[in-house]
Amino acid sequence: MGDPAGVGPELAVRSLFDDATLAIADPIVVGDRATLEQAAALQGVSLDHVPTWPGGHLTNGRIDRGPAIVDLSSEAPGPFPRGSISAAGGRASHAYLMAAIETCRRRYAEGIVTAPINKESLHLADVPYPGHTEILTEATGCTDSGMMLTSPAITCSLVTTHVPLAAVPKLLDVERIVRLIRLTDRAMRRIADKPRPHLTVLGLNPHAGEGGLFGDEEIRIIRPAIERARAEGLDLEGPLPPDTAFLPKIRARTDAYVCMYHDQGLIPLKALAFDQGVNVTLGLPIVRTSVDHGTAFDIAWSGQVDFASMRAAIRLASRLADGHRERAE
Repeated sequence: MGDPAGVGPELAVRSLFDDATLAIADPIVVGDRATLEQAAALQGVSLDHVPTWPGGHLTNGRIDRGPAIVDLSSEAPGPFPRGSISAAGGRASHAYLMAAIETCRRRYAEGIVTAPINKESLHLADVPYPGHTEILTEATGCTDSGMMLTSPAITCSLVTTHVPLAAVPKLLDVERIVRLIRLTDRAMRRIADKPRPHLTVLGLNPHAGEGGLFGDEEIRIIRPAIERARAEGLDLEGPLPPDTAFLPKIRARTDAYVCMYHDQGLIPLKALAFDQGVNVTLGLPIVRTSVDHGTAFDIAWSGQVDFASMRAAIRLASRLADGHRERAE
């Protein structure tokens, strides 16, 4: 359900009534029943037909197929001040995510689609992680994960994520970039349905370093990573100058971009496909997608939230879960 103070409850309720969603998935919403009922009333619908299980059922009972609600009101009580940062919202967001992970561990669900959380609320709640990706990586015991944003117009994966820009050069190394290239290639084989997707790797510095004049990370780190991945049979180009890499002719031949830092990838993606982007966590043992926007406190609880990104996230999670199930079998 995401942060109860944001647009997450409204998105969660929509998922229980959206025909396109119900045609491909049986949604189980993990959150706070009372908050969801308030969001339902705002939309003029009722949750009376939706069964509810207490959070304890994740360990002591059985969760049947959705549509359904797992109610964590006892484990993560409010109140949750609407449209505001709060420790209560951060604690609840974390509790909902951990419970959702448990539903997948116990095979009650085949994937997680997350509504947005607020990083400041997580911090106030003393949750020692900056976001969903880091929590999921730790909780699932994953040692090789990555963040990717995908849309019909453009797809970008990120070598570094929620870190200060000043820290990015120190975090780059050949192995880290090669790992993300591999994860991106593997994901795009499924998402783009291509046996050998074409990846465009960006430089870090202006003009991709201009032969070392404006920085040497391209020479020391990025180009060797590309060469190693290319030796493994992957289809790559780069490092390209970031300011021209997103021109239409380059986008036309690129299945996914490998970007060195957060805003390098998210600025073009949100400019080209804000309502259609989906966040995918690469490398996890479970499927996880998410909307590509935040809690939108400014419009939360006003009935104005757009469901397009959530619908796209559910659709992609369903596709990935089908592939995940086939590999397991």
